[in-house]
Amino acid sequence: MADNIEHLILEQFGARRNQIASLQTEMRGEFSEVKHRLNRLETSVAGVRRDAAGQAEDVALQQAMIDRLVERIQRIEQRLELREG
Repeated sequence: MADNIEHLILEQFGARRNQIASLQTEMRGEFSEVKHRLNRLETSVAGVRRDAAGQAEDVALQQAMIDRLVERIQRIEQRLELREG
């Protein structure tokens, strides 16, 4: 009878070991996929940041051009005496 109990316990341990091994394999696969997806997200965020920086540069360049045009218009108005004050 004690041999039967030992045998049953060993069978249960073996079954649990197999279940754990199966779960570990499954988790490794899912973890690998999560890492891959996280890497894609990080790459996407870097692209968005790069695009935002490019847009900020464009805005700054446009503002500089507007400032130069305003200065030119002011000089023209002053020469033509179109400005008040």
